[in-house]
Amino acid sequence: MTRRRISMRKIKEVLRLHYQNNRSQRNIAGACNISTTTVIEYLKRAKKHDLSWPLPDDLSDKQLEEILYPAAPAKSEEPRIYPDFEQIHKELKRKGVTLQLLWQEYNDGNTNGIKYSRFCDLYRKWARKKDVWMPQIHKAGEKLFVDYAGMTIGITNPKTGAVRQAQIFIGTLGASSYSYAEATESQKLKDWIGSHVRAFTFFGGVTEVVVPDNLRSGVSRSHRYEPDLNPTYQELAMYYQVAVDPARVRAPKDKSKVEKAVLDIERQILAALRNRVFFSIDELNEAIWERLEKFNAKPFQKIPGSRKSMFEELEKPALNPLPKTPYTYAEWRRCRVGSNYHIEVAHHKYSVPYKFSKEKVDVRITENTVEIFYKGKLIGSHIRKTEVGGYSTAHEHRPASHRHHADQTPEKLLKKAKKTGPSTANWIGKILEDEKRHLVQREKICLGVLRLSKEYGDVRLEQACKRALSIGANTYKSIQSILKKRLDCQPIEKENSNTYTTPQDHKHIRGTTYFSY
Repeated sequence: MTRRRISMRKIKEVLRLHYQNNRSQRNIAGACNISTTTVIEYLKRAKKHDLSWPLPDDLSDKQLEEILYPAAPAKSEEPRIYPDFEQIHKELKRKGVTLQLLWQEYNDGNTNGIKYSRFCDLYRKWARKKDVWMPQIHKAGEKLFVDYAGMTIGITNPKTGAVRQAQIFIGTLGASSYSYAEATESQKLKDWIGSHVRAFTFFGGVTEVVVPDNLRSGVSRSHRYEPDLNPTYQELAMYYQVAVDPARVRAPKDKSKVEKAVLDIERQILAALRNRVFFSIDELNEAIWERLEKFNAKPFQKIPGSRKSMFEELEKPALNPLPKTPYTYAEWRRCRVGSNYHIEVAHHKYSVPYKFSKEKVDVRITENTVEIFYKGKLIGSHIRKTEVGGYSTAHEHRPASHRHHADQTPEKLLKKAKKTGPSTANWIGKILEDEKRHLVQREKICLGVLRLSKEYGDVRLEQACKRALSIGANTYKSIQSILKKRLDCQPIEKENSNTYTTPQDHKHIRGTTYFSY
């Protein structure tokens, strides 16, 4: 396994299943779709560094990778020698010879060989062998198979008459074939996760493994040995302490239980509802659940009992208990932090520490919260807001200069102005009370004027504000101009207290008697 293909999420899942669920190495390999050799390697490396489960909260994915897979010293590139598959095919016909043995012999003395999984893939591709079907025997409480039915049922809008097709989710337990079915609006992630939560509640417990199809909502990238799960689906699995083991692509034999249940439910429940008109999902589900109860209680044809009786007797006691509260749905998104150290969710922006600007982060979004993670470590958490175009900014996320600017409230500006002098405080107070300007504009003007003291000193600024008050100047540029032209150093002229009176007996003045008759 090369360094670029190592999945920290897969390693965490192996540690959780081994130390917390006490699963065997073979079962873990099946649940995680990796080889037993890989499981042994993961556990060996973890034990070497005294790592178990749960891992420390402050341990990021990058740190975990550096601990388990330290960078190897540079080595000279050697030409890779591939095995002779013709000879391998002949050797496999001999008694006791296995691919594992032949791979070990191939790697002996070959410093630039290929890994065991790659060795097997190349051989099987060469040999073009066909898969051999193997009957599946399920233990009680071990597996839950989930899928969607091919049939859909229409939901009619009572106002417009428009019909939309509801999807039918089906879950079937491996040992008893006890089944759950429900209608949902779509097969999208939120409905997919919600159906799992309601299915676990219906069964009253949780199996060890969930086997889904490779639906896009559940499996981000299908792969025979190492599929990538949707992060929300992975979180659901960890919350309910289950392993997710997706079926192989185009391999219905891997989920034959649910394939049979889908066929039976389509014939015995959905087909029977084909002529009914439903006006809501709830109305449709009531009809499905009414028939589902009869479906589960229907006797088997070839063996005694029914799905329900086998569930009550064998499967239910073997299920793991449910958590105290159901899983809270959360979506995960990949975002890039902007230069303003904010990410955007539903047209509202949320802050992260400024040092993560322009980095890619993982965002967990619930109905009430927004959590931001960088390489598996939580770096920001906010209450979710619905304000379009708004900002939710944590004060500690700002750089020092931005924190200083945000701290300049009107009260603090006025307090700082009083330290400079009474005229400065008076001028600043008049600006802050000027309702013709927006508060942001007022604060910027006051902050700019107070900063002039760094260049001209408190004494000159006080005199400049005094002169500005005397002439009614109320702008930043006025104060700046007074200081630049050194007008603050000149005495302020006092108004003449003597008032000028117009003479009434002047020959050019008609006086008050002119208009008398």
